Amino acid sequence: MLKIAVIHESQKITEASKQLLMEIKSRGHTAYYIRVSRINAYVQGGVKTSYSGRKLELDGALLRNLGFLTTIEQMVRRIDMLREVENSGVKMMNSVSSMLLARDKFASISTLAKHGVDVPPTAIVEEPMEIMRLVQEWGEVVIKPLIGSLGLGSVKVSDPDVAFRIARSILSVNQPVYVQKYVKKPNRDIRAFVVGERMLGSIYRMSQDNWKTNVAQGALVQAMSPPELSEVEEISVKATKILGLEYAGVDIVEDLEGGYKVLEVNAAPLWKGFQAATSINPAKHIVDLLVERIRK
Repeated sequence: MLKIAVIHESQKITEASKQLLMEIKSRGHTAYYIRVSRINAYVQGGVKTSYSGRKLELDGALLRNLGFLTTIEQMVRRIDMLREVENSGVKMMNSVSSMLLARDKFASISTLAKHGVDVPPTAIVEEPMEIMRLVQEWGEVVIKPLIGSLGLGSVKVSDPDVAFRIARSILSVNQPVYVQKYVKKPNRDIRAFVVGERMLGSIYRMSQDNWKTNVAQGALVQAMSPPELSEVEEISVKATKILGLEYAGVDIVEDLEGGYKVLEVNAAPLWKGFQAATSINPAKHIVDLLVERIRK
């Protein structure tokens, strides 16, 4: 019997975490729900890890969330704690390093581009005038949080002056401005779900009276049919492997001016919409893969 934790910094257990915990228990293993802030490490004749004062003994862990981070010091501490858990021999999925790479939108996009994956023109800047120049060059852009999810905080802009004002607002709270050229597409994008080296399936997320195609923003979902799947699978599996992830949700857009482009790769994807459209529960496959990795 294995000891497996779902790591998520939230008092309320999310639906995805519940499904993962249930899958762990259904296989006869012991399941724990752990908050990152309560993991501690001590240097004392070596390094020891604990959770809320008790020795931390795990075989594996599913890292879902680092929590809402308000300072760089808080982020560094949590990363340090998770790395010490990994260093103690716990198989963590996804790994801390791959999770951090995927969460950093610019670093992940640039890494994909260097490995030949098609991505939209993208920049990260700290000068409002540079945002104006990019809007003038690219025509229409999307300004996004550098670290974020669910489509929250993303704004589509085509007016250089409006972009300037948005950039000034973001920079006033010491946040860099992450900007991508808007890709002309049908009123949909694609979410592919990868576990291991195969794609479980992929869905269309179709917008309703909104340019955003996130399920959390009210998008409708529909499973993709086989003729369209082979290229999507090749792209999504490649992107997942490039970022060192063992499972991921890959967001792909159909560029009307030329082929598929990867918008971003989510290292801790939610799957409510995916499961509704495909009847596939990714939690089963994620837990099976982790157990396989632990026993190797």
